Amino acid sequence: MFGWIHVSNLTKTLTPTLAAPRAALPPEGANFPRGGSSENSPPISPSPGRRAWQRFRRNRLGFYSLVVFCVLVLISLFAEVISNDKPLLVYYKYSSALGNNNAGYSHFYVPIVKDYPETLFGGDFETPTDYLDPFIQTKLSQDGNWAIYPLNRYGSKTLNYFAKSPNPSAPSRDNLFGTDDKGRDLLAQLIYGFRVSVLFALALTVIGVVLGVISGAIQGFYGGKMDLAFQRFIEIWGAMPELYLLIIFSAVFSPSLALLLILLSLFGWMGLSDYVRAEFLRNRQMDYVRSARALGVSNWHIITRHVLPNSMTPVVTFLPFRMSGAILALTSLDFLGLGVPPGTPSLGELLAQGKNSIDAWWISLSTFGVLVVTLLLLTFMGDALRDALDPRKADK
Repeated sequence: MFGWIHVSNLTKTLTPTLAAPRAALPPEGANFPRGGSSENSPPISPSPGRRAWQRFRRNRLGFYSLVVFCVLVLISLFAEVISNDKPLLVYYKYSSALGNNNAGYSHFYVPIVKDYPETLFGGDFETPTDYLDPFIQTKLSQDGNWAIYPLNRYGSKTLNYFAKSPNPSAPSRDNLFGTDDKGRDLLAQLIYGFRVSVLFALALTVIGVVLGVISGAIQGFYGGKMDLAFQRFIEIWGAMPELYLLIIFSAVFSPSLALLLILLSLFGWMGLSDYVRAEFLRNRQMDYVRSARALGVSNWHIITRHVLPNSMTPVVTFLPFRMSGAILALTSLDFLGLGVPPGTPSLGELLAQGKNSIDAWWISLSTFGVLVVTLLLLTFMGDALRDALDPRKADK
């Protein structure tokens, strides 16, 4: 009897407990949070790329160097809008005193896009309008006419025939950074020359990375005789005198950026290929590569989907340093007269002018400052990128 009472009391005690979960069940058709309950599920770990970006952002010097460099590149890409000898927009009202058929009418013109003859604004010749001419400036500022000019009213090839002092002239209100020995505005030369250097360095870096990754991947993945043959070819090719070849080709062909890009690309891939080769030699021995081979995956898919993504760390790390090396190479060749065609804005040409005109200190000082700032920004970015991609540095 005691046993029955004990069991019944136990049943009464457990009944509310067993019934509670049934009452706590969610209604039918309710949406469950993905991955389980938010209270019990573990926190989602960020991807390796996101962790690397977070480490890069924590390096303030490298991050702000990237921001400043991107701003400078963006400004140089819109150089025609910022520094140009042509107005961005002109509003001109024709006067009846000139006997023009359009007398009394007014029109909008966009000289930065299209050249207009001087006779359109009351001049005497059919030649393209020189908007630095005091006569044209007077015509565009009277009788309700107006024009919107860029911040710097000189282009990369603008020769100011109405300068107040001989060339090269010191910095003044008209030319904030002065002029070079040809009378061109130095600020415009620096803006356009910086754009040429950066775009050339970017193109040379992309070509060198593509060639270096392909050659390094072939050597490291296949190894054996393929690796041995590539190594002997690189030793022979690297022993060729690059500067002499540039001098010979510059004498045979007319100088151009395309010629420089081709010649420098022929030698710029060998350094990176060694790093990619070492990464492929290490990663091809990993278990995931052996498993892929056991499953019958082709070599192309193993290289592109498995080995290459895990071998890109040295490639990404060396990008800023390769760009700085390309900028220095172009500047050095321009300084020696083996670079861009005459008339093309160039930092190396400005350095050569500064060497030839010691008294014109503003030419050497401003050009040297642009080079130093550019190379420092790229160096800081490279250091931060190297630390961000270093697997030995744990997140703090």
